[in-house]
Amino acid sequence: MTRFYLFAVITLIILLGLLTYQILKPFLTPLAWAIVFSIVFYPVYVFILKYLKWKSIAAILTLSIILILILGPFSYLTYLLVIELKDLADYLEMDKLDALQSLLQHPNIKTITDRILSILNLSEEELNKSIVENISKLGKEIVSKITKGATNVVTVSLDLIFMVFSIFFFLKDGPEFLSKVRDYMPFSEIQKDRLVKQIRDIIISTIYGGVAVSIVQGTIAGLAFFILGISTPVVWGLATSIASFVPLLGASSIWVPAAIYLFLNGEILKGFILAIIGIFGISLTDNILKPIIIGGRTKMPILVIFFSVLGGIKLLGLIGIIIGPLVIALFISVIEIFRSVEGGKNA
Repeated sequence: MTRFYLFAVITLIILLGLLTYQILKPFLTPLAWAIVFSIVFYPVYVFILKYLKWKSIAAILTLSIILILILGPFSYLTYLLVIELKDLADYLEMDKLDALQSLLQHPNIKTITDRILSILNLSEEELNKSIVENISKLGKEIVSKITKGATNVVTVSLDLIFMVFSIFFFLKDGPEFLSKVRDYMPFSEIQKDRLVKQIRDIIISTIYGGVAVSIVQGTIAGLAFFILGISTPVVWGLATSIASFVPLLGASSIWVPAAIYLFLNGEILKGFILAIIGIFGISLTDNILKPIIIGGRTKMPILVIFFSVLGGIKLLGLIGIIIGPLVIALFISVIEIFRSVEGGKNA
């Protein structure tokens, strides 16, 4: 009877868990953004709460700060991004890729392409056609997906409303909810404290460290492209910011090819300036800010972060850059605690 009761309880929990997931699935994206913003701005909420003892008012003021700092600039950048992506799509049309074809004819590049052609037994026309078609197709797909999401006013508006509503309650009732979750954890107090510390370290290293560095690097890159007169600076700034968050790629995967392109295209001064900004501005930011923010806190292996970021993006979209590593890190933390329990340890 005891085993049957335990089996029935576990089955019921699994079924209710799956049903809960299906119910919340349409709202996962705004909820995920709400969690991120609540974590990032929670210190602001605590600071306001020191002077105002009403949680609701403190939450509303913090939410107002979030909307002023995030919504205004984000809306404008989204508008610029959509315009630039449309311009980029026009540039990527078949009859407008003369710059790419002229680049392939550069002596240094042509030497490499000739070797590739001899190995693959392809003609130069076939290679050019393949590159042009694939780049054009990729550009159109990216533009189609992003502009479709950005121009869907109803969906964006509803997600924004859900996000704002969730942030308010996460700030106001978050500590009490987390306290109840802690009480339900089947661990000793030492293990609970250890898990809480690991979660805090992961949040700081993933969100504060990763997000702060990626935003700074993307901003510097976007400004550099804008100052140098390179087209679609917002797109390249966003690409740099995203690449900064992905291990094994990094911000250099964006600005280095751009600098090389400028050199090969005869724009030596622009290429030199971009290389200087890239080395001493964009890339150096990562080496300065991350050690300051993260310090000696929990760090996951680079390979794990790489796949967690890519998997998070595929599952949840852009927010997966943050949620992916966070979920994997929490999973690893819980597994470590169960290992200690199985080993007869208390910590």
